[in-house]
Amino acid sequence: MTVTDKTAPAQTESLSFEFDLQHSPQKVWRALTDPVLLAEWLLPVVDQKLDLASGSAFKFKTEPFPGWDGTVHCRFVEIEAQRKLSYAWVVGDMELDTVVTFTLTPTASGTRLSLVQSGFKPSQKQNFGGARYGWKMMGGKLVDLLARIA
Repeated sequence: MTVTDKTAPAQTESLSFEFDLQHSPQKVWRALTDPVLLAEWLLPVVDQKLDLASGSAFKFKTEPFPGWDGTVHCRFVEIEAQRKLSYAWVVGDMELDTVVTFTLTPTASGTRLSLVQSGFKPSQKQNFGGARYGWKMMGGKLVDLLARIA
């Protein structure tokens, strides 16, 4: 398994990562869409339910810390089962309004998972750096989770 930060050095608008995973697209999709599994590697989903339909809203909620109430407001933008999942990622108290897109591509050994978070403003360098750090950390948790589940 390899994780590659594909973000260009001068890039400030979007983050891009690729994960070469030794797991089927079906298993990776489940980790991206099952609220119980999401809580293990990303963030807990409020009400433990997701309506996988374009336009459906949901929230992630975790422990708050100074400058963030711990809530991420999301809305599904695009869903292609086991291929693509895209949702708005809005953190109101940080004025962060981005889009997170996961793209799954079958490979000979499993799945290439591409992750892009786009829509950062030039004034959001701290948010950009925090998101870059966060996705690397959470990507590692995703890899660990996929190794543990059937």
